[in-house]
Amino acid sequence: MDDEVGDSQPSEINSGKDEQSSVRVHDAKDHHSADDENRPPLPPRPVTAQLSPQPSSPQGPPENVSRPRLQSKPTTALSSVDIQTLSFPDGTRGTFSTSDHLSSAGGLPLTPALKPGKRKTSRNGSEGDDSASIVSHAPTLRANGDLESLLAESLNAQSPAWKLLNSYTESVNPFETIEFEQNHGLLSFEQEFDEIADVDSNGGNEEELLIQWKSKLKHYLILSSAGKPIWSRHGDQNLINGYVGIIQTIISFFEGAKDPLKGFTAGDARFVISTNGPLYFVAISRLGESDAQLHAQLEALYMQILSTLTLPTLTHLFTNRPSTDLRRPLQGTEPLLASLADTFTKGSVPALLSALECLKIRKSQRQVINNTLLKSRTDKLLYGLIVAGGRLVSVIRPKRHSLHPSDLSLIFNMLFEAGGVKAGGGENWIPLCLPGFNNTGYLYMYVSFLNAYEERDGSDARPGTWSSNGRDEEVAILLISAGKESFFELKQMRDDVVAQLETNGSMEIIKSAVRKGRPSTTDIVPGTQLRHFLYKSRANVQFAMPSFSPHFSTLISRRRLLSLYHNLHASAHTKHSHLKVLHCVSRDSISLAWMTPVFEFYCIAGPNASRAALAQSASQIIQWVKREEERIFIIGGAVF
Repeated sequence: MDDEVGDSQPSEINSGKDEQSSVRVHDAKDHHSADDENRPPLPPRPVTAQLSPQPSSPQGPPENVSRPRLQSKPTTALSSVDIQTLSFPDGTRGTFSTSDHLSSAGGLPLTPALKPGKRKTSRNGSEGDDSASIVSHAPTLRANGDLESLLAESLNAQSPAWKLLNSYTESVNPFETIEFEQNHGLLSFEQEFDEIADVDSNGGNEEELLIQWKSKLKHYLILSSAGKPIWSRHGDQNLINGYVGIIQTIISFFEGAKDPLKGFTAGDARFVISTNGPLYFVAISRLGESDAQLHAQLEALYMQILSTLTLPTLTHLFTNRPSTDLRRPLQGTEPLLASLADTFTKGSVPALLSALECLKIRKSQRQVINNTLLKSRTDKLLYGLIVAGGRLVSVIRPKRHSLHPSDLSLIFNMLFEAGGVKAGGGENWIPLCLPGFNNTGYLYMYVSFLNAYEERDGSDARPGTWSSNGRDEEVAILLISAGKESFFELKQMRDDVVAQLETNGSMEIIKSAVRKGRPSTTDIVPGTQLRHFLYKSRANVQFAMPSFSPHFSTLISRRRLLSLYHNLHASAHTKHSHLKVLHCVSRDSISLAWMTPVFEFYCIAGPNASRAALAQSASQIIQWVKREEERIFIIGGAVF
């Protein structure tokens, strides 16, 4: 067909599918052709209205010609009812009509912008459910004076389709329906922590070991500014020497250009570099963490080195001899560095949130424990702590001093992750530097382990000596002093504290809370579709979370959960970001991040859970935390 059609030329339009079925439009002179005269006449129809006169034109009908309107209405029309079609997990499909207006459930009034008749209803048929707002009555939120709608519209409004779909949602958990791709890194995550053998003297196994080394998803390297390797999580010095030299060359090139290298990407791996005095710390990750998160992990490794050497010692070593081999001064601390690195690789909530977790007990019970520590306190005591299952039970401190969360993380890693301290038996006397408190000198820590499952017998053994068991079953008493000769005073204080705790029943309360473990999400909010959450109190620098069981009991599922939390955290804390609410939907889960000046909240549910259910459960969790705040968190603590 020609692109241009003249005024006196007929127009021809072809369908493209059948060249014989073309429609030819003739001008007014050819309108009454011979073919038209042979067609049977149409039945007469009454004239109900006259068409408005049309201007005369060479291609249009005469000016005075009128046509009758058709009496019958069109045989097809758009329905005024919205239709929603859903596919269910079992392969069936359902079609449902949706109502034009959304009802307000739970007695929550709709805002004027959301009242029926004052807004257009979405044609997707699910807006009433997927645009639900969250309303919390927690006093901590009212104090802000700026609680905006998280997801818009009413809280519990649901279409019939979603109500039927709810019968399927609880059976589908996060990450349950996802299938690992063939090249998915987490397939071999359980082998991530297997040790790599040393290179043979003749180097015969070096190629095989390099394959194992490169298969690891995460590496940590520590080297000096002179290029000497100090420590690496995987592989011995002979295996990684060449790579350390390359990294040192790259770092030095950028430092020479007065533009320090912070990080770069190679393939699917992210390299992050942190420089602390004469030391370079390098993280190589394929787990999707942000630069800020990796920097925080490298900073923790640096704090671990300072806790062994102190900053003046480290500076003195490299000032006198820049090519110092730091491996000898750090000899014996490799398990501490390795356990800290493995904790980050597995996923550490305290490291992610930079906060501590406390054991949930009644406020009055915690006050009794605090008073017991204060009454038994010796003059040499600086800090006194009771830790159970890796969670803080009680702490007493001087009025003008507080323990930094990073220092407590180092202590917890030493006691509960590395295992070397526990292997020493029930009592330990450990000199250590707490960089957050004072990075120039040592403190001395008396540690005594108890066990939540042990039975008291009539033996002459001192009460509560430690026996090997899992981390979540351990109770430890930590007494920290600035005097290196205060061991026997702190030991006597420990005996007095344990005896008094046994007498007033506090020890059994602690052990019972440890045995009980963390509550599940359904224990907190019955029937909730949330599978896990994190709540951080900004003011207290503490967090609360439910049990990982039963949905995240395996190493891989827990790593996937923590990866999702890392992504939410990174998005919410991006520089210049002012997010209040972040809602993410993927094929294997849905998740929510909620940021306020009072708290940070992250949660996850299965892929079929609705936004209304997610919003409602989040609000209920916030209210639960507010009610239980004095049990979940240590507020203020005991001072002397």
